[in-house]
Amino acid sequence: MEFSTVWQSFVQYLKDIFNIYHDTDWKGAIDDIKAGIHYRGANLWTLIFAILIASVGLNVNSTAVVIGAMLISPLMGPILGAGLALGTNDIGLFKDSARNMLVAVVISVLASALYFSLTPLHEAQSELLARTRPTIFDVLIALFGGIIGIVVSTREGYSNAIPGVAIATALMPPLCTAGYGLATGQWPFFFGALYLFFINGIFIALATMVVVRYLKFPKRQYLDEKTERRARLAIVLVALITILPSVFVAISVVREAVFKQRVDAFLRTAFRDQSHAVIKYEASFGNDSSKLVLNVLGPPVTNAQRTGWRRRLDSLGLARTHLVVHELNQGLSEKLSKRDKDLRSQIIRDLYLRQDSVIHDKDRRIKILEERLVRLEKSRYKPVRQIFDELKINYPEVRRFAFDEVVQTDGGRADTVPVALIDLKGRLSPARRKKLARWLQVRLRTDTLQLVTY
Repeated sequence: MEFSTVWQSFVQYLKDIFNIYHDTDWKGAIDDIKAGIHYRGANLWTLIFAILIASVGLNVNSTAVVIGAMLISPLMGPILGAGLALGTNDIGLFKDSARNMLVAVVISVLASALYFSLTPLHEAQSELLARTRPTIFDVLIALFGGIIGIVVSTREGYSNAIPGVAIATALMPPLCTAGYGLATGQWPFFFGALYLFFINGIFIALATMVVVRYLKFPKRQYLDEKTERRARLAIVLVALITILPSVFVAISVVREAVFKQRVDAFLRTAFRDQSHAVIKYEASFGNDSSKLVLNVLGPPVTNAQRTGWRRRLDSLGLARTHLVVHELNQGLSEKLSKRDKDLRSQIIRDLYLRQDSVIHDKDRRIKILEERLVRLEKSRYKPVRQIFDELKINYPEVRRFAFDEVVQTDGGRADTVPVALIDLKGRLSPARRKKLARWLQVRLRTDTLQLVTY
């Protein structure tokens, strides 16, 4: 078999597996796209509640909730409709799609703004911040998402890939973030998020237009060559105007990411000797110049070490980075920043308060022990012999007498109780026993007394 024959077979095989013409359903795709354009009734309420769910997810920084809201969002309809209109020269469909898209944007932003004006959580979370700096990568996501969206929509069997496209292109979160910016008066959030939504919408529509024309959808109106050339030029200009700001933002984002990677490499390699430890660092990126602030613990930093660190930064491509080193081990001197002074003062104050609490607790325990000791001494010097002699006169049946103070508890609070022990020859009547207890209480000068006879 000749090589040319093999090559032709291989090329034909590739054409067959990549062919998207054979199962294209033009009529079904057009009907489905047109059906999803309009916002009224259930479709409009679905959009409102999907926006509110996404706003809650962004507010509590829950990615799962945001994804769930995007699954039920009907935002893709007018965008695909605009792309279909551009691809088939259907001016009426384009106006209808643009009008409904405007309605969706206004209602979505107002619903989100209403939520964020009522919620007690006003701090911007990472899910919100991620929608304020559109880049060229968002353009690529929208472009690829738009292509797969229209390709799937034109299949006879249809597919559930449209919700996945809505998630990938993230149409709803930018509108929620715009609502947050409107509710809190943070206009960079508002305009940045709207720009991101605009990028997504424009490039999904353009991708749809390209695929529609590639699949040779029947055109609604046939324009003359001059008018069509002007339309193509207008589309190209809109795409360029949309994409250029995101390119500059993407360049800045990439440069900032590279800067942080190089700072991490510097921290890993410049402090291998373990003589100094970086307790904390702050790296701030700037297009013209950046700054790296190090809080270092260890022996005093020499000029040679500073020079070595400076050279290490230069070798990593951080020549324009201003290096600031704060030493944390030289006491409260004038070289320390006010922040370090406040930190050390706070530590000393905490130690003092903790020590004062320990001393107070010890003083309290000593006082309790002293009181117990006094009571013990008093009980030790009670006139036990004299009381015994007096008892023998009034109660001849008494053989032995003892007195002391004991500590008793029921599992809760402990208490000291005076106890009198009397050894009797016989038994005392209840009246005489009560009289004996009262006499001992007065004689021993105690408010309470527990009498034990045996």
